[in-house]
Amino acid sequence: MKIIKPLTNWLETHASAPAYTGWVLAGVAVCFFGAAINTMAGWLYAISGVSFALLGIAAILPPRSLTGLSVTRRPIPPVSAGDDLVLELEIHNPTKQAVSLLQVEDILPFVLSKPIKQAIDTIPSQESYKWIHYQPTQRRGIYRWHNVELATGVPLGLFWSRRQHQCNARAIVYPTVLPLTTCPLVDELGQEESQRSEYRGKPLQTATSGLVRSLRPYRIGDPTRLIHWRTSARYGELRVRELETVTSGQEIIIALDSAGSWEEENFEQAVIAAASLYFYAQHQQLQVQIWTASTGLVKGESLVLETLAATKFLEEPSNSEPQNTPWIWLTQNTNSLSSLPQGSRWVLWQDVSSLKEQVMINKDYPGITIEKEKPLQLQLQQPLHSL
Repeated sequence: MKIIKPLTNWLETHASAPAYTGWVLAGVAVCFFGAAINTMAGWLYAISGVSFALLGIAAILPPRSLTGLSVTRRPIPPVSAGDDLVLELEIHNPTKQAVSLLQVEDILPFVLSKPIKQAIDTIPSQESYKWIHYQPTQRRGIYRWHNVELATGVPLGLFWSRRQHQCNARAIVYPTVLPLTTCPLVDELGQEESQRSEYRGKPLQTATSGLVRSLRPYRIGDPTRLIHWRTSARYGELRVRELETVTSGQEIIIALDSAGSWEEENFEQAVIAAASLYFYAQHQQLQVQIWTASTGLVKGESLVLETLAATKFLEEPSNSEPQNTPWIWLTQNTNSLSSLPQGSRWVLWQDVSSLKEQVMINKDYPGITIEKEKPLQLQLQQPLHSL
């Protein structure tokens, strides 16, 4: 069996290999031919001759049907984890004859799915067949695969032939972005940085005049750093400043400890948290960047999402950590909290019981400890605490 299977695969991809019915017909033909030699009966010779002729035709036609066909793949739009990838293939028949009874197989990576097959009845001459199928996704990542197989057993199904076509595919599955309504990690850090800039005589400027555009009543979800307390006291209700797009001031850096050691489930949560914090900060009109050990600082929605889709723990560090700049540090290593820059925040994936040895470290650096059994979205919105 170890020899037969590789031989069959080689015959299918280079010529054609007998199917089960082909082997049965070949056995019957040999039996009739042997009986004809023993009995010298002409009708037995005729039956065996016709059987061998059918086998010969069935072995020649499948490879000829696949000759000249071409396969192209459309670009795959990125999706978020949980959404379906849209995979589109086009099989073109440039020959002068129609091709029928064809099977196309998209050979996806095993971590994404088993190969997907589709039967095609007929592709007319000089025309194309478009095949669109949808692949569910569960986890973020950048998936690559290269081959599509066309196969046929036309016309009798006695022999089977396959041909591989190179159709490079690159599918990007972004991490999930949680819809945060508030986040003290970002709000308080942004407020501190705004105050620090004012002390330096370089207040945050707006895109036009550098002044508060207007004041409006407070709505649930508004960051507390935008509340104008004097006006709120005057009117007896909370009033919030509406600002233009920020064009200067200290940037917020969300740093993912991708060079450290992680539990896989914790790291996946950390990637989701990094993406959620980044988009929340953007929504709050703050300048924000993502840092990982392999890429360094990146910004821009598509680039950040692609970076987080590709990142993994235990990465080889190729970029130094940001210096003299406060971070929001996402880690599973409690020891790394002792070396954070002044004013930083942290998100730690670790049991609370394991933090007792760190009680005297980083009292000035508040953060959040993530517990596995609680929803991540709610924990990212909870108030900060110090170790």
